[in-house]
Amino acid sequence: MHEVSMGGTLRDYLSGEEIDETTYEEFRQALAKLLVEELGYPKDSLKAKVDLCFEIDGEEMCRTIDLVVYDPNSLPVLLVMFCAGDVGSYEREAVCAGKLFQDGPVPYVVISDSMDAFLLDAISGETLAHGMRSVPPYEELMRMTADYVRQPLPAERRAKIERIFYTYTGFLQGTCCSESCSLPPRK
Repeated sequence: MHEVSMGGTLRDYLSGEEIDETTYEEFRQALAKLLVEELGYPKDSLKAKVDLCFEIDGEEMCRTIDLVVYDPNSLPVLLVMFCAGDVGSYEREAVCAGKLFQDGPVPYVVISDSMDAFLLDAISGETLAHGMRSVPPYEELMRMTADYVRQPLPAERRAKIERIFYTYTGFLQGTCCSESCSLPPRK
């Protein structure tokens, strides 16, 4: 399933602004609401739809990360990625995203279909927890990342991880996830 426009708008939970309604947007909204209202994440620690850009053969590619959690120093500490399908089949893609994310590597990644979730250590690739209760409350995440030291990837290793990430995300470039799949606006 690809993200496509539903032809309408909805009010964004984080910003309060009107945004395009898409097939995935309701899931992003639900995940943001869960983080804020049930797990204590400050709204201002979350940013939605942040592009993770990387380069393949001299061409820039970007993959949108659904939600990024930042610590009080404005450093990313958790990526939240929505997946449409078996959550476990997105582990490697999510770990690559954590390693490649700007101002990272990011220590943790959550992948979720809004019914199930995995918490992953983005550095080791290890699955730390499974199930919606695996998403740590904000205060716990801050404790988990308090001593985290960011070690930028060496260029050769980064290039290899970009290739792996591209195998997961590259098929979306120039496909029906572009405007060709969008529904016409409602009249």
